[in-house]
Amino acid sequence: MKGRMSNAGCSMPDLTRQPSPPLPSAFHHPPSAITHAERHGAISRAVRATSLMTLGSRVGGLARDVIVGRMFGATWINSAFSAGFQIPNMFRRLFGEGALSAAFIPEYADAVRTDPAQARQLASLTVYALGLVAGAITVIAEIAVLLVLLLTPHTPERDLSLKLIMVMLPFMPMICIVAILAGMLQVHGKFAAAASGPVILNAFIIATGGYFLATGQLAEARTAYAIGAATVLSGLTQMLWFFWLLRPHISWTRAWGEARPRAGRMLGRFVPVAIGLGTLQLNTFLDTLIAMWPNWVGPTILGHPYPLDQSSNGILSSTARLYQFPLGVFGVSIAAAVFPLLARHAKEPDHFADTLRRGLRLSLYIGLPATVGLLLVRDEAVGVLYGHGGTGWKPEALARASSVLAGFAVGIWAYSLNQVFTRVFYSRGDTKTPMKVSLAMIGVNVALNLSLIWVPGFQEAGLAWATATSAILQTIVLAWLCGRMLRSLGGDPAHFAFADSHARAAAAKIAAATVLMGAGVWALLRLTPAISPFSGSLGSPWAWQLIRLLIGVGVGGVIYLALSQLLRIAELEWLLHRAPPGVSPPAV
Repeated sequence: MKGRMSNAGCSMPDLTRQPSPPLPSAFHHPPSAITHAERHGAISRAVRATSLMTLGSRVGGLARDVIVGRMFGATWINSAFSAGFQIPNMFRRLFGEGALSAAFIPEYADAVRTDPAQARQLASLTVYALGLVAGAITVIAEIAVLLVLLLTPHTPERDLSLKLIMVMLPFMPMICIVAILAGMLQVHGKFAAAASGPVILNAFIIATGGYFLATGQLAEARTAYAIGAATVLSGLTQMLWFFWLLRPHISWTRAWGEARPRAGRMLGRFVPVAIGLGTLQLNTFLDTLIAMWPNWVGPTILGHPYPLDQSSNGILSSTARLYQFPLGVFGVSIAAAVFPLLARHAKEPDHFADTLRRGLRLSLYIGLPATVGLLLVRDEAVGVLYGHGGTGWKPEALARASSVLAGFAVGIWAYSLNQVFTRVFYSRGDTKTPMKVSLAMIGVNVALNLSLIWVPGFQEAGLAWATATSAILQTIVLAWLCGRMLRSLGGDPAHFAFADSHARAAAAKIAAATVLMGAGVWALLRLTPAISPFSGSLGSPWAWQLIRLLIGVGVGGVIYLALSQLLRIAELEWLLHRAPPGVSPPAV
């Protein structure tokens, strides 16, 4: 999550033609003809559609990670597998979750509209060049890892980790091509098909992991290799599936000379956008490198005991999915839904500022209660997911996972806001400012990582707190830069601010509802007996933890919705709004 700033007079790139998510009918009118109600309804419909498209993928991803976590337990094998999976998966997230939307898709969409022959050339050139470059990187990386494996001292933990990286590296070029093909499908209106890639990945891993869980072959190196091979096979399946889906739309060619200028513009835009939108993923990757020190190097550093152990990366990776779930379903979806409207109204200051405020308010409306709620039920969440059955984690590992989840959860609201702030600058053609902010925040994150892991009691939780802290700092920087950019648009300073009087009042209501909801859930959980997953009292400990989790989530949701109605919080009405064009939206 990064920030960027733009000048009022900056030239508009083809970002204004960004086609994902699906553009509601209001988008097809000239900008000046779009009413306030139409714009409001467009945001609501786009957020709902994008969130539903994402929900299935995230549920499958959560099930996938839970199966892997339960199959390997809180062990060094889990850490080794998580590191091997993290490296190619980072490329999937960098390519698939935002960077393509702001780099490849606008150029391709413009070519499809104005020159279909050139669109085919651009598609062919992009896939060919990406496959060549990513394939070369994979070969070089495979050789480098092999040399490290052969020329350095051997330990079972280290060897397994490096071998798993070698097994799963071929997933990287295939999934990068899949991301490009998914962008093409979006341009041609195949949004559901474009979202099917993660479903295929999840299905392969869940099926393979389910087999080993059913047969009791757990926490073994060969099961890790099998899951790694299933990951690579899923990448090949996705790639072939997407090529087949694109047959009616693209005829591949090697005569791509006319598309080179477009490809150059795309490349120039992609690198800063990937860094700007990929801060969280890059920080997670750096967390993996730090957490894997005991596995790759040893239990000491410069003669001193290292504060993390061989299970740290497994605990960190297994827990991360829990905070990424609300972020992916709502935070990223809201930002993706608002982006097309921001881009379309980039030269209309009134509409631009109004759309920005709506996006920020919706993100805060979801992100703030998600932060508090996950903090309150973190013990129950990790206990239910990982603390039951023959491979259940021991209480000490569950306590460490809960501490990690607390650190990550603190920043959910900031992760969500940063997604919107980042796209504000992209919509006005500025990709470099977010990149600069992102790089600065990555530096802050590394410094905090290397400091907080040494704090007594933190261990791997220090990595989570560092990620959240850098995200909150990034929100502050982006908000300041965004305010300065809006003031440069001219007009009434009170109007051209991302936090006008209505937005400040809305934020206060959201905060009040969140605090009251948190207090109610906390009091209810205090009255509900807490049972250790291994205590054996009051029947099934796991079932009782599940009851507490459902109580916390269910009651919290009911309280928050009731308070939203009582306090007349407009964001709830926005999310549900289906008024036809011309009907006034709910009051703000």
